[in-house]
Amino acid sequence: MPSLFASYLRIYEPLTAFDRERQIFWRRYAKEGRDLGPIEGPVRQRTAVLEALGAGWTRLPDLPDEAYVLEWDNSLLICPWNLRLRVAEAALNARDGVPAVLADAFVPPVLAGQAKAVVEDWRSGARVLEQGVPRVHEQIATWGVPLRWFAFVDLDEREIALTGRRRTLRYRTEISKARRRAHRAVSVLRKSLGDAPITEAVEEGTRWLEEFHPRSVVELDYGGLVNLLPEDKLTADDSPGLVAAGLSALSRGDADAATEAYEKLVARWRVVQLLERSN
Repeated sequence: MPSLFASYLRIYEPLTAFDRERQIFWRRYAKEGRDLGPIEGPVRQRTAVLEALGAGWTRLPDLPDEAYVLEWDNSLLICPWNLRLRVAEAALNARDGVPAVLADAFVPPVLAGQAKAVVEDWRSGARVLEQGVPRVHEQIATWGVPLRWFAFVDLDEREIALTGRRRTLRYRTEISKARRRAHRAVSVLRKSLGDAPITEAVEEGTRWLEEFHPRSVVELDYGGLVNLLPEDKLTADDSPGLVAAGLSALSRGDADAATEAYEKLVARWRVVQLLERSN
């Protein structure tokens, strides 16, 4: 379930990435103006999920197909929400690491069975045979931005608006550029650090980027985090630049410079993460 204090990594795909039925649906959806922007969207997602689960978690909710819509170079791009899948995954994750009695109280076995069926059908059911491996277009991180996401964007791609009520900070780039940066990052990290957790994390993100249409657009959105940070901090934020500097230092064997960039980045985002405990 999306948090109000979350960041987002989204993929917008052109209509040609979808089957004919979905193309017709999304074209009509956009034409009718039914879509919401990335500011209002997370609130709609939370509301839809909470209302659907209001009956005491006795069933997996039927949620409408919705998406973010982006006009890019005279093309219509779509980022589906896939809420039903995400609710199913959240229901299963809620049971992990919890005593059986508590797990059954929070997510009843009947609901857990329904959730498992939805996830299995999504990953390996008839849907895959008909349409290919389905894609999850949005990743969500609460109380911070995963540092690996910054490897996919460039500081020059930042879009920032801090006036009025619609504060935003995001990066948008062609997926071809994001893939090149991701592969370079993996190469540098594997050569310098080997099978370190950060290497595996960036590799996982790189594989995710490869799932989408080559004319897609990648968006890193600070989302509700912009409401946690003062304007001067947001304006001065150069996190993608620090990641790029750290990777560059690793590639030339300058461990001290790489460590300095990394520690500065971690310290910056630890401030945001600590806000969760005081909330």
